Amino acid sequence: MDDVLAAAGPQLRRAPDDPLGSSRVRPADGRAGADDMSDVTTQRERAMPEMSGPVLGMVVFVASEAMFFAAFFGGYFTIRANAPVWPPPDVPHLKIDIASILTVVLVLSSVAVQLSLRATRDGRRRQALWWLGATIGLGVVFLGLQLYDYSQLGFGLKDGVFGTLFYVMTGIHMAHVVGGVAFFVDVVWLCLFTTFYLLTPR
Repeated sequence: MDDVLAAAGPQLRRAPDDPLGSSRVRPADGRAGADDMSDVTTQRERAMPEMSGPVLGMVVFVASEAMFFAAFFGGYFTIRANAPVWPPPDVPHLKIDIASILTVVLVLSSVAVQLSLRATRDGRRRQALWWLGATIGLGVVFLGLQLYDYSQLGFGLKDGVFGTLFYVMTGIHMAHVVGGVAFFVDVVWLCLFTTFYLLTPR
């Protein structure tokens, strides 16, 4: 008798809502009943909230832009790996001073836009507008410094593959700054800054 009860033990379970502690028999093959499957489905639906249309659209946009820039960086490093000398001898060395200032300005603009969003959520309209203005102002400063940096480089868009890649990649980044794609431009600029100004032999 004890052996029979021991064998039947795994097939018995206590109902969670039964105060008397009664047990019900589960199918011998271990499959959950219809009620159990319904409970599991409901829990999964609660654990996976639906994503709104605008949020999903932004996620898809950022992902597509990331792949777009990844293709450029992949092409750059492929060309660099196969070049006997990099950068080409006729390309002047890039100066890091203005690029460092550009990096600080861009990071500060992202901080400002976050403070503007926080003030908006808290209902502090005046502060939200102030931080938004600071964000726009820093963006204008970034664009002005970038154009000034272009004028000091000593090479142009048509001066070899290095010049073409530099102007195309940084120019597309500038277009994103104008479009106001916050944070994404910070990540891309940090990659550009590292690639062209830090990893390029001086």
